[in-house]
Amino acid sequence: MTTPQRYAAVVEYFSKAMPVAESELEYTDPFQLLVAVILSAQCTDKRVNMTTPALFAAFPTAEAMAAATAEEIYPYIRSISYPNNKAKNLAGMARMLVAEFGGVVPSDLDQLQRLPGVGRKTANVVGAVIWQKEVMPVDTHVFRVAARIGLSRNAKTPLQTELQLEKGFPKHLLPIAHHWLILHGRYVCTARAPKCGDCGIADICAYRTNKDKTAKP
Repeated sequence: MTTPQRYAAVVEYFSKAMPVAESELEYTDPFQLLVAVILSAQCTDKRVNMTTPALFAAFPTAEAMAAATAEEIYPYIRSISYPNNKAKNLAGMARMLVAEFGGVVPSDLDQLQRLPGVGRKTANVVGAVIWQKEVMPVDTHVFRVAARIGLSRNAKTPLQTELQLEKGFPKHLLPIAHHWLILHGRYVCTARAPKCGDCGIADICAYRTNKDKTAKP
């Protein structure tokens, strides 16, 4: 199977099996999503969702968070991975957001990446979810699943995977394709012991094909 054929098969399957695919982070506006995505780095969405209600109750807006110190933010996110660094990033992000953008999350992804704690992946997630930007955020799930299925080839970095996926998927499907791969990686194509028997695309998966070949006498 060629790579374009594999992309077409993935799109056909997920368009039917997962016509609605959205972020599992809980938020009510772009600012809250930005905060949640920053917190989600090397942390599960489940843990983030357990943490953010109290955080957002205390600091519901960029202005409220900008008025707080990292030390004041820390107690609300202490159960999150790397809470010290993330508290500093949230405080700095909120201050810059208020000072330079009037408290409004910028839709320009380059401007978004100027904010403390916001890298390429975080900016792409916010852009794809809020504004349906035609970008492909690559986290550990996307990186792993793309390689296993055979959508990415010899990609050594998230950026290499991102560029290959952006070339392979139809542009207008990139925002939802991001969620397809994340959710598939989270619940089916898991890091350890992937559930190939429950996978709807096992027949076109490079990992499963190679696995079957190796198992033959």
